[in-house]
Amino acid sequence: MTAVEDALKAFFLTRRPIVEPLGPVFDQAADALELFVLRGGKRTRPAFAWTGWLGAGGDPAGPDAAAVLNACAALELVQACALVHDDIIDSSRTRRRFPTVHVDFEQRHRERGWAGDSAHFGTSVAILVGDLALAWADDMVHASGLDAAAIARFAPVWALMRTEVLGGQLLDIHGESAGDESVTAALRINRYKTAAYTVERPLHLGAALADADARLIEAYRTFGTDIGIAFQLRDDLLGVFGDPAVTGKPSGDDLREGKRTVLVAEALRRADATDPAAAALLRTSLGTDLTTDQVEHLRAVITGLGAVDEVERRITELTEQGLAALETSTATPNAKEQLRAMALAATSRTH
Repeated sequence: MTAVEDALKAFFLTRRPIVEPLGPVFDQAADALELFVLRGGKRTRPAFAWTGWLGAGGDPAGPDAAAVLNACAALELVQACALVHDDIIDSSRTRRRFPTVHVDFEQRHRERGWAGDSAHFGTSVAILVGDLALAWADDMVHASGLDAAAIARFAPVWALMRTEVLGGQLLDIHGESAGDESVTAALRINRYKTAAYTVERPLHLGAALADADARLIEAYRTFGTDIGIAFQLRDDLLGVFGDPAVTGKPSGDDLREGKRTVLVAEALRRADATDPAAAALLRTSLGTDLTTDQVEHLRAVITGLGAVDEVERRITELTEQGLAALETSTATPNAKEQLRAMALAATSRTH
């Protein structure tokens, strides 16, 4: 969405007079955040929020359209916070084929020969850059131009979304450390870490800005939850079977990272019931530095257990449920058409 890009660029310009008095150190950190936000991303969350507003009767040519767009664009700053912090948590070295923020500042520290540990410095700066993104997301909403009534409707949903995404991230960290291998736990993480703040709450935010009725909000939330979880299940499959040239990640990276996805949970559940040797192989292999051949073998094991087919079944079921909720809603016909296309793109995507 070019309009989202323009809104973000305009917002960053308003931060410069605030940042500059703090000096070049903070200026560089703010520049890193701006570059991170503007360098890539599909703008999925603002798109769902904007379309949710349109579907609830928002007028793109109306006097409040620019303010609504600014508020929707602020979701990209929440996303930036999540990604910068995720990269630290996951020890990721690259993001969109560029060094992650913590690696960027680690390299700056090392190149300048500064005192102390370069990796610790990079992590410390990136934590603060992520915090800055979240703070500026709030600033962008409050500077958006929304009137007081719209802000009052928007704020409770915004608060829920921020808490849910942080809670989902914590559930993810805890699940990996505590060894919760259940499908139920993996789906709960998908619900809050991905679905709530990728589709459900953005739609809810758009509906709130348009002062939609409870029935449409409920339909949006059902659609958003189902499509958001299906979106994450597709991502889980791509994390194991995706083409690196398309996904931008090494093949099988989710296996090397030991991510406890629904795909892995389903494979373990089936292996425990029918193939103890496969279960042992999966548990001893996940989270280790796997070779290409080992990744290929684990893919075959997971597929042979029927876990891939089960995840594909869930994706289809959730997508159909979500689309049915949308179809029977009171959203405008054009918005239904757009949301249907966005849902299908998200759940059948190849990247």
